[in-house]
Amino acid sequence: MKILEIKVLRGPNYWSVRRTKLIQMKLDLEEMEQRPTNSIDGFRERLEKMFPTMIEHRCSVGERGGFFQRVEEGTWMGHVIEHIALELQTLAGMDVGFGRTRSANEKEGVYYVCFTYMEEDAGIYAAKASVRIAQALTDNVPYDLTEDIQQLREIREDTRLGPSTGCIVDEAAKRNIPYIRLNKQSLVQLGYGVHQKRIRATIASTTSNIAVDIACDKEETKMLLEAAEIPVPRGTVIRTEVGLDEAIEKFGYPLVIKPIDGNHGKGNTTNIINREQAVKALEAAKQYGRSVIVERFITGFDFRVLVINHKFICAALRTPASVIGDGVHNIQWLIDETNKDPRRGYGHEKVLTQITVDHSTMKMLEEKGYTLETIPPKDELVLLKTTANLSTGGTSTDVTDEVHPANVFMCERISKIIGLDICGIDIMATDLRTPVSENGGAILEVNAAPGFRMHIEPSVGLPRNVAEPVVDMLFPKGSEGRIPIIAITGTNGKTTTTRLTAHIAKSAGKKVGYTTSDGVYIQNQLMMKGDCTGPVSSTFVLKDPTVDFAVLECARGGILKNGLAFQNCDVAVVTNVAADHIGLGGINTVEQMAKVKAVVPETVFPHGYAILNAEDDLVYNIREGLKCNIALFSMDENNPRIKEHCAKGGLATVYENGFISIMKGTWKIRVMAAKDIPLTYEAKAVHNIANCLPAVLATYLYRDISIEDIRQGLQTFMPGESLTPGRLNFFHFKHITFLADFAHNPHGLKLLGDFVSKLDYPKKIGVISGTGDRRDEDIMELGEISAQYFDEIIIRCDKNLRGRTADEIIALLQQGINKINPNIPTMVIANENEALEYIYAHQQHGALYTIMCDVVAGALDKIKELKAREEGN
Repeated sequence: MKILEIKVLRGPNYWSVRRTKLIQMKLDLEEMEQRPTNSIDGFRERLEKMFPTMIEHRCSVGERGGFFQRVEEGTWMGHVIEHIALELQTLAGMDVGFGRTRSANEKEGVYYVCFTYMEEDAGIYAAKASVRIAQALTDNVPYDLTEDIQQLREIREDTRLGPSTGCIVDEAAKRNIPYIRLNKQSLVQLGYGVHQKRIRATIASTTSNIAVDIACDKEETKMLLEAAEIPVPRGTVIRTEVGLDEAIEKFGYPLVIKPIDGNHGKGNTTNIINREQAVKALEAAKQYGRSVIVERFITGFDFRVLVINHKFICAALRTPASVIGDGVHNIQWLIDETNKDPRRGYGHEKVLTQITVDHSTMKMLEEKGYTLETIPPKDELVLLKTTANLSTGGTSTDVTDEVHPANVFMCERISKIIGLDICGIDIMATDLRTPVSENGGAILEVNAAPGFRMHIEPSVGLPRNVAEPVVDMLFPKGSEGRIPIIAITGTNGKTTTTRLTAHIAKSAGKKVGYTTSDGVYIQNQLMMKGDCTGPVSSTFVLKDPTVDFAVLECARGGILKNGLAFQNCDVAVVTNVAADHIGLGGINTVEQMAKVKAVVPETVFPHGYAILNAEDDLVYNIREGLKCNIALFSMDENNPRIKEHCAKGGLATVYENGFISIMKGTWKIRVMAAKDIPLTYEAKAVHNIANCLPAVLATYLYRDISIEDIRQGLQTFMPGESLTPGRLNFFHFKHITFLADFAHNPHGLKLLGDFVSKLDYPKKIGVISGTGDRRDEDIMELGEISAQYFDEIIIRCDKNLRGRTADEIIALLQQGINKINPNIPTMVIANENEALEYIYAHQQHGALYTIMCDVVAGALDKIKELKAREEGN
């Protein structure tokens, strides 16, 4: 078996719009295609022994044990690998369950194996490991799963959002607030465009930088709190052993020594009772900075109070990792037994973290005169860590409901004194039921970016949804942090429709970001060049903090390669579905292509609209699976589908009596005469009239975009290389005219030909090419269409031949031309620039040269060079 490719689908995709995070593995079973599972002796038994938990996989049988039943009856190895990949992740603490395996419809034995993942890198690892495991089971050779499972756990911990950031993101997602992870750590954008907010761990974009600086400087924090009559431990800042001796003399034992700007308990030493311990603690603290705090050690219990938006939220009692002696077993045995608690896991995978023995642990035991072999007396509490962090095995108990009102007031006041809107306050006291100012307790630290895990998953007590007040603060009630998104897909007309839609929105005062096949634009400023119709480009727009309206062209390639960048949009347009790119990416029919395009309207919110071409059967049929409002467009107001739709009160745009009109039920709103819209070239470019229809309807759906805004947008959208590069771009020379267009498939070339046929030129010459990764019949059809519309033809080749030779492409084009008119004058100049140079040197007076552009920018640059040369002469 051989893995041919692995793709990561991060958004709505061809396989599933709802299950947006999928690994798509293209797998060649090779000889295993002839060996279903029931033909492999002992396969089911070995599989069940290795993965007994797969009994829960119901599979298509629909009942517990269903997958094993399928294996017993006989299923193909791709299906088995799908289930292994899912179970591997589940065993590593990532509970996933959706998978699908389908033939790639290529050579025999090639399949797409798709399955969900939680962490991208873990999903890729599971894909590769599942093939290795399936091979081992087939060959009946030993295989140890423990290494794979541990590796997956480590990948998960390295790449996942921490529990604090994760719970905020989850809370935002529950409220339909979108998010984008901005790096591989904990920086996350909540919301889109101008409405976005950011979080890094539990620091928000609303958090004061000055407040964070103060909280990170323990001495400055202590000074501010002490000046405000907040109880804090007596202490001082030192740098040397001389200063240490002075502090010991002044405060006595026990002491605490910690770095002045440390965090997470790093470099802290508590309960110091002699000078030897103090010197060691000083050196440990100086690992994190020159200045060190020495404080009187306050006895009591370690509490953490969480204040968000200057309001008390909750409190927890924290206990360091520890074991309790039983008078029989040694400390190592007690640790191992404690770690058997099913609530303890690796890293953050469970409520509690397993206790590990490290240098700090050994040091604490040594100071107590213990080793791991020591048997502590019955009921003795043996502390194993200096701090109560959950990540080192500590535990937490929720005490929110026990906190005295005076302590609530004090903590809310502290958050305002420091200026932190998300604030963790560490208190050492006998309890929080009485005021800290009365029970001898003290405020030890104020933390920026406090951990939430102790509150959302306490070891004992009531879990607290601490993410809720954070999201409430960032997005007040009624705000979802979204911007309008219009997503546009189809075979032809996408780019022009996208550009026109964006232009109308901009005319209405919107700050528009849009993606096209030639680049990404923010407020008409080109930000990225090239084909930008995939999820990376869409994400670029949604991340931009200046954008309040997004128009996103979504092409087949991006959907198949990575899925969409967004989970939902407000309006989706499907222009048409034609036979282009057939045979690529496992899409072998126009019906399958329609399913690819349908991914976009399937993401429309229930209150939003899918705008569909009523003249295209495949597009019109997409409506049957949608859960949103439907609007239609057609070049014929008498189209039966339009009439039926509008009779039921539906919305549509039509071309009628020379006008682009909106149909609201039986009412008609005439927007503008097509001949007055520059894009239509006095209504001769029929395909551009068709492109206007969904653009008008998509913008009309927004209440703050008026009919006047739409008219202004239509009137001021001037076709040309600036606004519509590669779409009907005319270049008028002294004796000839060039018309450059991106028509690259039969459907697009026919529309171009229809337009050219209406133009008044004595001779029309086509400069055509074929795309190498298309089917033979598609390339031949380009030749046939060219022979129908042009008086002469020049055949050239694209810069990227995409898997074919130039001779193959030229021969297929010539074959198509000869089928229609073998006598049409035809010549071959394979290089585009050489073809343009030839035309310039051998100009036929008054002729129109229509050029099918592959690389639009390159062709336009060459034509402009020739124009400049002519003007220079």
